[in-house]
Amino acid sequence: MSAAAAFIIGIIFCILARLLYFSSVPIRPFVLCGDPKFLESIYKYCSCLQEIYRPPGLWGRSGHLQTIIHGLYGRVKVPLVKGERWTYTMSDGATATYDIYESSAKDPDKDDCLLLVCPGIANSSESVYIQMFVSYVLDNGYHCAVLNHLGSVTDVKLTSPRIFTYGGTDEFHQLVLYVARRYPNHKMVAVGFSMGGNIITKYLGEKRERPANLVAGVSICQGYDALRGQPILIFENLRRLYFLIITESVKEVIRRYRDILLSESVVQRYQIEERRLFSAQTLLELDECYTRRVAGFTTVSEFYKNQSSVNYFDGIRVPMLFLNAEDDPLVPVDLLDVPKTFVENPNSRSVFVQTKHGGHLGFFEGGIIIPPRVTWMDRLVVQYVNAVTQIV
Repeated sequence: MSAAAAFIIGIIFCILARLLYFSSVPIRPFVLCGDPKFLESIYKYCSCLQEIYRPPGLWGRSGHLQTIIHGLYGRVKVPLVKGERWTYTMSDGATATYDIYESSAKDPDKDDCLLLVCPGIANSSESVYIQMFVSYVLDNGYHCAVLNHLGSVTDVKLTSPRIFTYGGTDEFHQLVLYVARRYPNHKMVAVGFSMGGNIITKYLGEKRERPANLVAGVSICQGYDALRGQPILIFENLRRLYFLIITESVKEVIRRYRDILLSESVVQRYQIEERRLFSAQTLLELDECYTRRVAGFTTVSEFYKNQSSVNYFDGIRVPMLFLNAEDDPLVPVDLLDVPKTFVENPNSRSVFVQTKHGGHLGFFEGGIIIPPRVTWMDRLVVQYVNAVTQIV
């Protein structure tokens, strides 16, 4: 091999090593809780909090690749699970849908608990990562109910001129009430992914009556404060590219239901400029010209303040688990002071977990190239539910 060829190969290896973060050593997750006794009880059931989280050897130490692979493929070899669909008509005529899944696994310690799942933006029970999570939950003996965000399921027509919002909790509230009536003797744990994490956290802190058997919450990869996050979200760490993709996914939902969402009466009522809407390249632009108007807010700042969970933490009265990854390219680490400050209060009985790797909703674990289908995140949530339902 010539010196030139060896030099080129060396450069390529250095670039790959940089892109794949080969030098980043997997470590145990950082865990924060203001109540040592409560944390000790959690540790008894959550073995993964005391072990090194080992992402896939070749690519798993890159938060970008974890996020991209999650976005493109969701999970590996996902079993298809079918639930019972329930429909509810909201006060404004919107048709909310939920899928209920009952576990066939017999476990006397778990057959009185049910997980209420709120997916990420534009996602539903049909999303691959939700299907994988539900399958794993059912295998572990828990029942499960999943909210389908308005506009996210293609075979369910919109019946009012609105879709989901970042902090809209009304549809989730109806899911909670329905499940509480159907399973009055079951403990319920709310689990939210990304935008869904914001929704369930906000819901648990809102001034409204909730069933007493809703005993805990789990938030995964949420951003906590949309207003404070906007200046950071625009340019850092390729976030503009990620949010362009997310913006396009929301615009696709609007296009799909254009006849009802952008009818002549709606456009006139909310002063919507369609050209400006469909040329939006960031969520901020889209929320300014469309979302905040339909939601009834005069400014984006007012809208974000109302929708962000950070403004509802004081009202939370049940134990919470907050999970974020340090290398999440969508959620700036500067925003993680919100859950950290909250869990430091021993009265919160809550836990914050931060992994070094995992990206945004990735948390793939093990293997060199192809990881097992169950992620570290899936394992943690089930272990935490095992723990918290025994404690409360």
